[in-house]
Amino acid sequence: MPELPEVEALAQHLRDNAVGRSVARIDVASMSVLKTASPPWTELHGRAVTGAVRHGKYLDLVCDGLHLVFHLARAGWLRWSDNLSPTPPKPGRGPIALRVHLGGAGFDLTEAGTQKKLAAWVVAAPEEVPGIAKLGPDALSLDVDGLTAVLAGRTERIKTLLTEQSALAGIGNAYSDEILHAAKLSPFATAGKLDAAAIERLRGSMQEILRDAVQRSLKQDAARLKAEKRSGMRVHGRAGLPCPVCGDAVREVSFADRSMQYCPTCQTGGKVLADRRMSRLLK
Repeated sequence: MPELPEVEALAQHLRDNAVGRSVARIDVASMSVLKTASPPWTELHGRAVTGAVRHGKYLDLVCDGLHLVFHLARAGWLRWSDNLSPTPPKPGRGPIALRVHLGGAGFDLTEAGTQKKLAAWVVAAPEEVPGIAKLGPDALSLDVDGLTAVLAGRTERIKTLLTEQSALAGIGNAYSDEILHAAKLSPFATAGKLDAAAIERLRGSMQEILRDAVQRSLKQDAARLKAEKRSGMRVHGRAGLPCPVCGDAVREVSFADRSMQYCPTCQTGGKVLADRRMSRLLK
């Protein structure tokens, strides 16, 4: 799933390549991707693109008073082309859900797999999108006091809180693993019980991991962002491989539809958190 660094890089790509162009036409290949009916997507035709903004993990293409907002979900992506095919994509055929023509250039919103969760909205203000209205503070906006306030009184595990967009916007499964590894925190630590030193480490690792990933992502074109994200991971997606810090084997805990990775030596005092698939949990 694209997270804050990749979405910020895509927003920058649109700022560099789409702003100043006009929307010539929008082709909708999957009606289920559109979550709004009024105003219709055809109201965007002829409007100039005046900006591209990130709200958490949402992308917002600003079109002269209207906003085309989209969330790429787990398997969605934005595919830019300087020479976009003028032929409308066939509904229900292939991965393309929506195509935006910008005077010869433009982009496709695509989605792989069978779980169709890619979503787009045409709104007068981004806050009309329910998910944006519920977003917590952006992960890169918080100082130590702000993060302390977010954590205060929270009883969920820190891994869960980091990925809860209404608490903290922009972080998903992958970067939460990386942030917790860098902060030397167990993913099962209770968020509201972290002491001042742990919160300081957590805030520092959030800034370091996310800002570094943003900088690396900004240097890539849209087609290479996924590979760039994978190449920068130290623990996420690396179960069984040695931790680059201590050499211990990276371990994994799996859930129904996702998994998390961590280093026992760096994060849990050597304790192994049992895989939920085996109904075991070492506290």
